[in-house]
Amino acid sequence: MLAGHRTWIFEQKPVIISTGTIGGPFEANGAIPDDFDTLHADLWLGQDSYEKAHKVLFEEACQKAMEKGGIQKDQVQFILAGDLINQITPTSFASRTIGAPYFGLFGACSTSMEGLALGAYIVNTNGAKYLLTGASSHDTAVEKQFRYPTEYGGQKPPTAQWTVTGAGAALLSDSGDGPRVTSATIGRVIDMGLTDPFNMGGAMAPAAVDTIEAHLKERNVEPSYYDLIVTGDLGKIGQEVSMDLFKKHGTPISEEQYQDCGLMIYREGQPVLAGASGAGCSATVVYGHLLNRLKKGEFKKMLVVATGALLSPLSFQQNETIPCIAHAVSIEYGGE
Repeated sequence: MLAGHRTWIFEQKPVIISTGTIGGPFEANGAIPDDFDTLHADLWLGQDSYEKAHKVLFEEACQKAMEKGGIQKDQVQFILAGDLINQITPTSFASRTIGAPYFGLFGACSTSMEGLALGAYIVNTNGAKYLLTGASSHDTAVEKQFRYPTEYGGQKPPTAQWTVTGAGAALLSDSGDGPRVTSATIGRVIDMGLTDPFNMGGAMAPAAVDTIEAHLKERNVEPSYYDLIVTGDLGKIGQEVSMDLFKKHGTPISEEQYQDCGLMIYREGQPVLAGASGAGCSATVVYGHLLNRLKKGEFKKMLVVATGALLSPLSFQQNETIPCIAHAVSIEYGGE
């Protein structure tokens, strides 16, 4: 099952039998609104705080995944999920609604694939029949914590990214019909000494490259094995940096094959600067848009590499640099 130093090969190929994706009003005006199960017209979601609204996003994503998968919440054996808010309280509070045994994860914006990798490992070793995994973010809650409240009206540089208001959840099982999780490569913490919290893409790009190259080496495959290699939320800057690194290292990945969730979710003209970010970015794009394309037969094999910046408001205030990570999961559907 272990290939090389940090890649798992899943012989049982756990199945993503259903997903749930929830978005906010900005996502409703984006490039892929038809790939969300539910889109809210109000950032508050009927709550009296953005953090409580954030909790509702993940609750609804899990409920939708269970509904589409035809199971009840008492059949879910584990939840593996997280977010960006202090002590991942939105996810923890949402998980009390479901009541299943819970692993709270923090991998920043890499959390979606961290959870899918660990979930697939559990299912692959007969540790569960049904489990939920996912991630979420809320633009105004995250901005308030990591940067400035939106009411402050602070200007941002062109390298900044827009945090997705959304949640994506996947119901994983040992059997059934759907895309299959075939392998995962766990990322290392990479820190290139960057300190700018408004340039997450540039900070995370080396971690994405490190994980992708390790995955290809340990699986002994060429990049062409995959129809699509997609990063979580490097955005425009991070994607350019990582392409430069691939070329420098002689890794043959084409610009057409190498895409980014942060450049897929919003349409041209939305004021997102360098693209989208947030733990909900890769979760919603992968579990909605990309899996829908996979099921339609547009491609058969994709490698999803969710990227995360492991900073906190405290570490930034103490002039720490930004350590980053990326986790890769391969998903296949429709045979060889």
